[in-house]
Amino acid sequence: QVQLVESGGGLAQSGGSLRLSCAASGFSFNWYGMGWFRQNPGKEREAVAAINFWSGAATMYVDSVKGRFTVSRDNAKSTVYLQMNSLKPEDAARYYCAKFRQRGGTNWSSRALYTEDYDYWGQGTQVTVSS
Repeated sequence: QVQLVESGGGLAQSGGSLRLSCAASGFSFNWYGMGWFRQNPGKEREAVAAINFWSGAATMYVDSVKGRFTVSRDNAKSTVYLQMNSLKPEDAARYYCAKFRQRGGTNWSSRALYTEDYDYWGQGTQVTVSS
């Protein structure tokens, strides 16, 4: 079965950094795009970043994190990462990784930041940013 396990969350100072990891198993990792999302209680889950299948050369970011966050993947380890720099209090949330529903790159560029286009989710990892 598909499993996604996030790790790396914790407490960071404003302006600090964290690196989140998502270990994937149960599917052909190389052939699927992956995404990072975040959510706070009472609010909708929002996209943070996405990375395309295979090489991971194509990435997308929500405007609020552009220039500060970097998503990457290591296919040999079946792991996707989210490097978060220059953290702000508004970045605090539970962060989830997810598997893009469609195999390969079809429709990825137009759907990569939509929650409904992901079919498996991890349990999340909590990120807290102190001000």
